[in-house]
Amino acid sequence: MGCEKSYQPKPKGFLALDYPEAEYKKIQLPCPYTFEINKQVEVKASVTNNPCWVDLEYPALKGTIFITYRPVRDNLEALLIDGQKLPLQHTIKADEIEGDTYINKKNNTYGTFYEVKGDAASQAQFYITDSVNHFLTGSIYFKTQPNYDSIVPAANYLANDIRRIMESTKWAEIQE
Repeated sequence: MGCEKSYQPKPKGFLALDYPEAEYKKIQLPCPYTFEINKQVEVKASVTNNPCWVDLEYPALKGTIFITYRPVRDNLEALLIDGQKLPLQHTIKADEIEGDTYINKKNNTYGTFYEVKGDAASQAQFYITDSVNHFLTGSIYFKTQPNYDSIVPAANYLANDIRRIMESTKWAEIQE
């Protein structure tokens, strides 16, 4: 009617993001744990100056997995409460939080993997422990506004790497 141009709706399109197939290598740190990381990762020292707290940066995805390690010293209950509390801090923005129990008797690692769906700041977290000496946690964060629809492909890619970290973690023996 006023402009004489005919407009037609555009067909639905889907975001097509292709990430390279993950290849893994063992991380070498002066810490009482080892695990495998994606070869694309840039390992950075944490701002805490604790050599066993590291940032696994994915420059192409603008994301980071923050890894923290704490020794268990009669504080397992407090560490577990902290590990379970972190995902709950995202309930305000999250549509759903799923927790999967993880048990690997061969590597003596037990914990939980949390996947957060929605516009939360972190889309996945985990903790694992041997219940006696070691406690390791990790969280995914992106350097962008948390718009779940836009970052879900990258979040899924990093969540798979978190699962690999959990599956490949091995503890060093504690010498006391």
